Amino acid sequence: MATYRARLAEFESMLQRPQIDRKRLNLMCSCGIPDKPGMRALCWKILLNYLPIDRSLWEETLAKKRALYNQFIQELIIIPGAKRRHEGNSVEDHPLNPNPNSEWSQYFKDNEVLLQIDKDTRRLLPEIALFQRATAYPCLPIINAESCVETLRKRVEYTVLNSGDVGKNWLGITNVAKKRSKLSDEYATLPEGQEAHWEVVERILFLYAKLNPGQGYVQGMNEIIGPIYYIFASDSDQSVQEFAEADAFFCFTNLMSEIRDSFIKSLDDTAMGINATMTNLMMTLKVKDMRLWARLNEQDLKPQFFGFRWLTLLLSQEFPLPDVIRLWDALFSDDRRFEFLIYVCCAMLVLVRDDLLNNDFPSNMKLLQNYPSIDVNVLIGKAADLRR
Repeated sequence: MATYRARLAEFESMLQRPQIDRKRLNLMCSCGIPDKPGMRALCWKILLNYLPIDRSLWEETLAKKRALYNQFIQELIIIPGAKRRHEGNSVEDHPLNPNPNSEWSQYFKDNEVLLQIDKDTRRLLPEIALFQRATAYPCLPIINAESCVETLRKRVEYTVLNSGDVGKNWLGITNVAKKRSKLSDEYATLPEGQEAHWEVVERILFLYAKLNPGQGYVQGMNEIIGPIYYIFASDSDQSVQEFAEADAFFCFTNLMSEIRDSFIKSLDDTAMGINATMTNLMMTLKVKDMRLWARLNEQDLKPQFFGFRWLTLLLSQEFPLPDVIRLWDALFSDDRRFEFLIYVCCAMLVLVRDDLLNNDFPSNMKLLQNYPSIDVNVLIGKAADLRR
């Protein structure tokens, strides 16, 4: 307890300084951030370069970023939604407009992305009840807009309810058979005027996809934003909760700028792609434990079977959320964080080496795809040892 108090006092002192000593903060955070209201949220904002190290700039930075996020909502959700409601039957643009550059054409393309985001966010971290609960800070411009704005929720409900099977009969005439089933429980939502936390995450990912058309949304991004948003939205400090959406968006965007290449399929076989990262993992294992590397090679247990998910999703699927958060404290605080991720993954292999050396291929495959429970502090320590 005395040690915890000492560490907490050290963090409080550091975060009150006019100029944050980033190198010192990194070292402190690598050992785990204390669970004090607002502390991890603040540290992650600094570690992910959302906040500058000059404390005097924090208020201005947050105000500008949050205003910018509200502008994104206005320009990409509210205004287009309202415009479609009021001008959908205009001569200039309408749902049947064949022009591929029409607003309606873009609307239908966006819906394809939105449906995938919706599916992924509804099942985000199912063991955590927070995501199904109503947020105390819904997006008021959308909630208060009532029927004049087509919200993401309404777009999804409308698309699901009105989707149909399109086909041609033997005469070549197109037939559209509307689905008669009611909206399933999977698409049940909270009453009007409320937003579940998963809906907030859905909006973050939709805006990210719209603002990054070259990349768009890729499955797995929901697993990256999940823990970040959770840290902000579940914080007992109300000032952190209130701006969880905007702050999580920019932290996620900054993190994605570092790992985006792993989510772009066309880059898979380049030096920056996920295949090169997996090769790096196996080469690191070869240097650190030749016998174990040879065993995996002998069994043809390729890193694509386990390492792809480990590396792409930053281990968010391998451990319970509290352990993922502790791991991310260490990853985010490392100047070469994704080099350290390689060593963490290598440590995961080394820590189960006896099983891997003695098991057959099916058993080893199951072991690595369902990694056993472990003390993450031991894992982080082992990764640090391998790195040395």
